Amino acid sequence: MRLILLGPPGAGKGTQAQRLVQKYGIVQLSTGDMLRAAVAAETPIGLKAKDVMANGGLVSDDIVIGIISDRLDQEDARNGFILDGFPRTVPQAEALDRLLKEKGLRLDSVIELRVNEAVLLQRVETRIAEMQARGEAVRADDNAQALGKRLEAYRAQTEPLVHYYGDKRALATVDGMASIDEVTAQISRILEAQVQPKPKKAANAARKTAPAVKSPAKAKSAGKKGKKAATAKRPALRAKSKAKSRAGTRTAAKAKKAAKKVTKKAKKTAAKRRNRLTKRR
Repeated sequence: MRLILLGPPGAGKGTQAQRLVQKYGIVQLSTGDMLRAAVAAETPIGLKAKDVMANGGLVSDDIVIGIISDRLDQEDARNGFILDGFPRTVPQAEALDRLLKEKGLRLDSVIELRVNEAVLLQRVETRIAEMQARGEAVRADDNAQALGKRLEAYRAQTEPLVHYYGDKRALATVDGMASIDEVTAQISRILEAQVQPKPKKAANAARKTAPAVKSPAKAKSAGKKGKKAATAKRPALRAKSKAKSRAGTRTAAKAKKAAKKVTKKAKKTAAKRRNRLTKRR
């Protein structure tokens, strides 16, 4: 099972990803985690990323794709994966398509969690107010203003992926505003439909393996046609039989005539011999 979850910040992708990991035994691939692991392991692609980050630059798409490629080759990713945080742009999605094609893999589904952004902002404000009321510390970037900026970035960079995968007929959409359990149920229904055979393909396969059975009407029609064909053939068969009979009669007559000639010739030869013997005596 190879999946991508799409949706704006706060849509619940992380929660649903964890449930899918537990249900299907697949791995959640976070680009941030993979990048840090590659740098720590000092892999060739990790060293490239380390140099870029040391100079304060942004890691290029090529480096990220290289890290994903190495990660997909690991044993725990063979059963499938959920990509978390990638792709974020259409060029990244195109690069991912090329990578999967090179590895002989394909995405099973891209699932969009569609939400109401205004409601998301209200949820954040409510949560922050509740945390402050309890005297809990609030992160500096955990506020409605920061979420608003992240939503703007999502609309500009990542939302076009909805159209990209929609054009490829790989996209399914669920109501991300439903309860967590209901969102999980919607995703499960989509994935179960993905692994079931298509109705047309199943019907074609059944027709190929099942013996041909004619309906009573067709069988009756076929029987009538067979009788008509047999009736139509009878005159031809009788004519053929007569022709064979005549041919046999002619052949027998010729054979009899030839036999008479042979017998007559043999009698003449025998008479000549007797005459010669009589004269000698």
